[in-house]
Formats: sequence, C-alpha cells, structure tokens
Amino acid sequence: MAAMRHGVLNGGKRLRPFLVMESAALFSADGEPALRIAAALECVHCYSLIHDDLPAMDDDDLRRGQPTVHKAFDEATAILAGDALLTLAFDIVADEATVLPAERRAALVLALARAAGAGGMVGGQTLDLEAERKRPDEAGIIRLQAMKTGALIRFACEAGAIVAGAPAADRERLAEFGSAIGLAFQLADDLLDLTADEKRMGKATKKDAAAGKATLAALNGPDWTREQLHGLIDQAHALLEPYGEQAALLKAAATFVATRNS
Repeated sequence: MAAMRHGVLNGGKRLRPFLVMESAALFSADGEPALRIAAALECVHCYSLIHDDLPAMDDDDLRRGQPTVHKAFDEATAILAGDALLTLAFDIVADEATVLPAERRAALVLALARAAGAGGMVGGQTLDLEAERKRPDEAGIIRLQAMKTGALIRFACEAGAIVAGAPAADRERLAEFGSAIGLAFQLADDLLDLTADEKRMGKATKKDAAAGKATLAALNGPDWTREQLHGLIDQAHALLEPYGEQAALLKAAATFVATRNS
C-alpha cells in the first residue's frame, strides 16, 4: 500500500482525470461517478509510470521530482504495486458505488481495457521499446505515440460522454478531441525532452536521443514541432465549437497541453 501511494499520491498534472471531469461537465455529469472514473484512470496511468520506470524498461531513478517506486522500495514491490493499481482501476469502475447504469459501467470497463491493453498503451510501450533497436519511420512513430500516450487521453475525453450517456456523435467528437490533444501531449513531451532541463521536468531529459529512439521532434526539428502543435490546438478547439462556453476549460487544457514547459 505504501508503494502504491508513493506511485500515485506524489504530485503530477492529473491531466487525464481533469479531462474526464471536464468532458463530463459538457453534459452536466461531472459528479461523483465521473470523479470515480477519473480516479480509476489515474490508477491505470500511474501503474504504467511505475512499470515504465523499471530497469527493464526506461530505467529511471526520478519521477515527479522524487525517487521512482523501485528506487524508494524495490523492483518486486514496484511490479506488484503497479499490478495492484491496474486491478484497482477496474474494481472502481465496476463497483456499484460508481452510481451509473450497469450498461454504462460495462462500456467504461470495455473502453478502458482497450485503451490500456495490447491495442493501446501496452502495445505502444512495446513499440517504443522496439524503437530502440529498429527506428520506425514517421508513420510508425505516429502509430506508436497514438497507442502509448494517445489511447488513455482519448479514453479520458470519451469517458465523460459515456458517463453522461451522451449520444454516439458526441462520444465520437470527444474521442477525436482526445486524439488531437494526445498527439499534442506527446509532441510537447518530445520537444521538452530535447530542450528542457531535468530540474524543470522533475525527471531525466534527453533520454530518447541517448537510447537511439526516433521521435517526431527529433526527426523534424523544434520549429516543425511547434508549428504542428499550433495546428493541433486549432483542430482541438474546432472540435469543441458546438459546446460553446461550456467547453472553455477544455479549450484551455488543449492550449496548455501543447505549450507547457514541464
């Protein structure tokens, strides 16, 4: 439990939970059920960070300015803490304490499983590790990033519409918004890895280049990356136009994702 807490209650942007809550708020559904789905998603995200930091993967000693879980405890405990957080996430979603109709809880379980699994985040992490041995082309990098980073962010935005029982068209629109800001998040991350210092980031930087990984920022340069980020902001904002002023915070989040400095 101490290791689980160390991996979750240690700062961080809480971007994914924020996106769940704000996408639900578009349909006036940002209550306790949405908060529980947001918490479940953060459990999945933090489990992935704990495992990603392990020596067999990215081998990081620092996360959010603190020792990573396997450094604060040990590798076996870090693996088990991650396993427990992943399992806890589905417990939270499926539990009747998440007061939603059963079919919505089932839809959330299915969507989260697909976003987190072999066709989403875990598959993307596998491609990321393979990229150290064989550099992908630009299309391969986009696929990798859409899975590794984008899938959970896409789910975060779609989840609010599922919680609210919104029509399929709204669910798809929010998912597309999530895809746009998911790509923006990864592009900004890659740009920061190239240009930011370790103190500001709270973790090691310039590791992608050291590991021989190809990123879109490294492939095309910082100026190209910044131009793409501006385009993704415009795309994200356009997708939210039908919701008017209710989408103001989500629009601000899209801008933040693309222009952040840590």
